[in-house]
Amino acid sequence: MTAFLTSLIFVVLAEMGDKTQLLAMAFATRFKWQTVMWGVLAATIFNHLFAVIVGSYLTHFIPMSYIQIAAAISFIIFGLWTIRGDELNGEDKGCKYNPFWTVAIAFFIAEMGDKTQLATIALAAQFNSIIPVWLGTTTGMMVADAIGIIIGIVLGKRIPERAVKWFAAIIFILFGLFGLYEYLPGHYLTPVSVTGTLLAVLLSIFLVSRMSGDCDKEPQKSPQESK
Repeated sequence: MTAFLTSLIFVVLAEMGDKTQLLAMAFATRFKWQTVMWGVLAATIFNHLFAVIVGSYLTHFIPMSYIQIAAAISFIIFGLWTIRGDELNGEDKGCKYNPFWTVAIAFFIAEMGDKTQLATIALAAQFNSIIPVWLGTTTGMMVADAIGIIIGIVLGKRIPERAVKWFAAIIFILFGLFGLYEYLPGHYLTPVSVTGTLLAVLLSIFLVSRMSGDCDKEPQKSPQESK
């Protein structure tokens, strides 16, 4: 019980203001809160189980910096995907991607090399216990991300749908750029490479936004549908 409660409290505190909590907030502005919660739960269960069982051995084969760089690049891709993607309410019409898998995959990638995953590894080593730490960190993630989802629901009701989409996309892309800046070796971060990367991302955003015209043209809802 000590391992469970310690893991739960530690992760709730660590998750406050973390990128995965902000992702929960962003996804809640796009999809139904139930879908976001199930996606977060599925991703957290598998990611933290992975962290507890194999995570501590992974760096013997693949440097953690490589995993973190791959996750950062994936977030830029998710941001572009959000701009190009499906309707904001996640309904099965128009340009569609499965909301559950979108949330689950994004969260699984976000947790790779994140402080809560590393904390899970450390807690499992400290308590020499798998199940209590796994359940505690998973519960802690759900508590913290539920707070983000509630905030996202409030935001989603107050701002236009197109602004919601761009809000989520910008969060993804900023996380990706920050991750590249944080984890790439210093000799790669020259003024030329940084400027080139920013220009490439901005050009990609421009091209993808131009391509997303069909998805942004939503049909007019009848009074019955808008209720």
